[in-house]
Amino acid sequence: MRAVEELGHATVDEVLAQVRTQASAVNASTVYRTLEVLEELGLVRHTHLSDRAPTYHSANEPEHFHLVCRNCQRVRSVEPDVATALVATLRDDHGFAVDPGHLAIFGNCINCDSADNQLESS
Repeated sequence: MRAVEELGHATVDEVLAQVRTQASAVNASTVYRTLEVLEELGLVRHTHLSDRAPTYHSANEPEHFHLVCRNCQRVRSVEPDVATALVATLRDDHGFAVDPGHLAIFGNCINCDSADNQLESS
């Protein structure tokens, strides 16, 4: 749990590396099982921020969703009220209840988008 809190958003491999700084005998399957139990207990949450393994974060953090830049891989946490209109539309028009904590929106951050636009106009 401490490793997840210290790392913020971390894959199982990143949690494993952090845990091994304190307990070198811990293996990956132990970390996977422990993260599953912690999630069942509501202490951690996961989301998929890439095509890699899930990324875990502490449930003690305020509720948020993620913006992921496909170019620089920067991940930004965003308060769920930013997506209120989208969440309401999905619920009302499509009968779908969104879990914002598992939501990741992919695109380009403004810095990468600006750089791409400059290259296209050259």
